[in-house]
Amino acid sequence: MSGLTDYPPFPDDVPTVPLLVIDYQLIKSGDQAEIDKLWEAATKLGFWYLKNHGAEEDTEQMFRMGAETMDLPLEEKLKFEQGDTGFSFGYKAAGANAVDETGRKDSVEFINVAKDDALAHPTVVHRTYPSTVVARMENTIKPFTLKAVEINETVLDVFNDKLELPKGTLKAKHSFEGHSCSESRCIKKLPTPEMTPEQAALGAHTDFGSLSFLTNKCGGLQVYPPGWNGWYYVKPLPGHAICNVGDALAVFSGGILRSNMHRVVSPPKEQAAFTRWSLVFFTRPANDIELRALTDESPAIAAAVAAAPDPAKWHPGQTAQEWYFRRTRNQRVNNRTGPETWLASRGTEHVDDTVGLESAKPVAAAA
Repeated sequence: MSGLTDYPPFPDDVPTVPLLVIDYQLIKSGDQAEIDKLWEAATKLGFWYLKNHGAEEDTEQMFRMGAETMDLPLEEKLKFEQGDTGFSFGYKAAGANAVDETGRKDSVEFINVAKDDALAHPTVVHRTYPSTVVARMENTIKPFTLKAVEINETVLDVFNDKLELPKGTLKAKHSFEGHSCSESRCIKKLPTPEMTPEQAALGAHTDFGSLSFLTNKCGGLQVYPPGWNGWYYVKPLPGHAICNVGDALAVFSGGILRSNMHRVVSPPKEQAAFTRWSLVFFTRPANDIELRALTDESPAIAAAVAAAPDPAKWHPGQTAQEWYFRRTRNQRVNNRTGPETWLASRGTEHVDDTVGLESAKPVAAAA
C-alpha cells in the first residue's frame, strides 16, 4: 500500500498558529469552562484542536481505504470522477480544480464518499464508488461517518445554546435523515519539489458547509488569522483532530461564528519529501435548507446582523445545495472562462485585505 508511512517531526522553526485545545469528553459532559473555550475558538479564529474524540482507529482505517483507492489504476478511478456539474461525490484527479484566479491547477487527488451513501449502503443514494470503497463501506466508512456525525452534532448543540437559539434548531438544519452534501474525503498529495512553499496545493478558501473534522498525517495546512499579516501552519498533534467552522454556520449565526481562510501548501522542511495524507468529514446542512442568518430565532444573531457593515452578506439567497454546487462547479478547470469563474467560487471570508487575494471579494449568489 503506497504512501502511508511515518513522517519526520514537524519542524520547530516555522511559523505556526496556536490553536486552542478542546477536550471532547469534557464538552460531552457539559463542562462549562471547556464549552466557553470552544466558543472562544469558534468565534475568534474558527479553528481548534479536538482531543479525546475517540475516532483514532476509525480514521486509521479510513486512511487505509484511501490508500487502497489511490493505488487503483487511473483509468479505473476516472470511471467514478465527480464531474463538472457541482456534484462532488466520487473521485477527483489532481489538476481538475483551479487554486487561484489565474487558473493554476491543484496538485491533490481525493475520494469523496457521501454520508447518505455510507449510511444507506448497499442502497445507492447519490452514486456508485470504486471497488475499494464498496469493500470498506460497511466496516470502515459507515463507522467513521457515524462517529464524525456524532462529534459534529455535539458541537452544533453547544453553538445552538450559545447563539440563544431554540433547542434543536441547528440540528434540525442538519437533519440526519435528510439528503445533504455531507461527505468524508481522503486526500493524497504527492511530493512536489518544484512547488515553492507559497504555492498552494489547495487554494485559499473557506469551507462550504458547517463543521469540518480533519486529521492530517503531516503538515501543510495553513490559516490566515484575522488581523495577522500572512499565512501560518497548523501543526499536526498526535491524537488530535483539527476542527473548523464553515460558511453555513457563519451565515446561520450572522457572522458570530467565524468561517476562516485556509489553504494547503507543501509540508514544511523535511516533511516536504513525503506523500501527504489527510482525512476530513464535512458536515453540511440538508440540501433544501435556506442559507440565511437566523435573526427571527435569536436576538443575539439579530443584533449581530443589525451591526454588520454588510447585512446582506448573511442572506445569500441560496439553499445549502445551491451554495455548495456553485462553489464546487466554479473551481473546476473545465468550467473556467477566466478570473470571474474563480471569483464565483468564493465564500464568506474573501475580502480585499487578505494577502494574495486582493481581488477576491465576497460572493453571495453568483452563478
